[in-house]
Amino acid sequence: MLNFFGKILAFMKPRIILCAMLSLAFVASTFVFLGKVNTFIISYGADSKTVKSLSAEIGNAITCAGYNTDEYTVCGTDRKDNKTVVSLLKVFSVFLTAGDKTLSLKATEDQTVGNVLGSAGFTVDEYDMVEPALNTVISDTTYIDYVNVDYISGSYTQEIPCSIETVYSPALDKGRIETKKGSDGLEQINYTQKIVNGEIVETSVDSRVTLLAATNTVRTVGTRPIAVTTSASVSCISQLSPSSPIDLDQSGNPISYKKHITVQATAYTYTGHNCSTGVAPKPGYIAVNPAVIPYGTKMYIKSSDGKYTYGYAIAADTGGFIYSRPTNVDLFFPTVSSMNAFGRRNVEIYILN
Repeated sequence: MLNFFGKILAFMKPRIILCAMLSLAFVASTFVFLGKVNTFIISYGADSKTVKSLSAEIGNAITCAGYNTDEYTVCGTDRKDNKTVVSLLKVFSVFLTAGDKTLSLKATEDQTVGNVLGSAGFTVDEYDMVEPALNTVISDTTYIDYVNVDYISGSYTQEIPCSIETVYSPALDKGRIETKKGSDGLEQINYTQKIVNGEIVETSVDSRVTLLAATNTVRTVGTRPIAVTTSASVSCISQLSPSSPIDLDQSGNPISYKKHITVQATAYTYTGHNCSTGVAPKPGYIAVNPAVIPYGTKMYIKSSDGKYTYGYAIAADTGGFIYSRPTNVDLFFPTVSSMNAFGRRNVEIYILN
């Protein structure tokens, strides 16, 4: 019998040893397993939750603690006594409208409106408009309106148009007008532009600086009464008479005329031939270049030196002088002596028709 039990013991001994070794391995693996457990303390405000996890991921621990990672974010971590302390902040949606664009952002509860604008790349200055105020703390879904306002100064130059100044002078005959032309000036305009979200909405002029003063055009109107006479009361060389007397000013010049020219005149007298137009020559019919003064032109003539008043005249003749002196006229005189006395001199011709 003893021999039988001895055989059984000898048979079972290797198996007992194997079971012992397996037990030791199980116990060892359990200790190893327990050594890999991660401990997290998830803290939000005054609340703290302890989470043990085989995962080392903080996000997994936050979820296990019951916090939605879309609504909370980690603001800090700290390792204490083999425990990871995770501090959370709540996250809110922020919609930032700037101009015609709206940005969808996220902000934590410790941020202000100013922080959000800075994170989005906006630099706010004293002129910008922000609603809510910059120091408003984000505590819920927030809508921010941001208006960028800039002020830009500049300058440009522009002409100062001259004005027309009318003065009245007793030194000029009534009805006579003399004009002295002026000149434009130049000024510098200093301005400030208000720019809202990149668009100019207002331009204001700050100052004007005169660089060159304008000189007014002066229009002088005569007021001196005119001592009117007529050609009928003036002693003339011409023997022709107009259909009605010609009104003359105090200087003996026609008041009303179509054109005034100054030309050189010579004198001629009877030759025994009629004028080129067929009329018999007499004082008052004068020779002209018909290409310059057409035949039949009525005029009033005075010498420029004031010594002769030829009077009312009609262009009725021509002569060889037109080839060498095409703008000249030749005045008919009644005698050779009067012709020679006149000689050659400048005359004032007032074209009447």
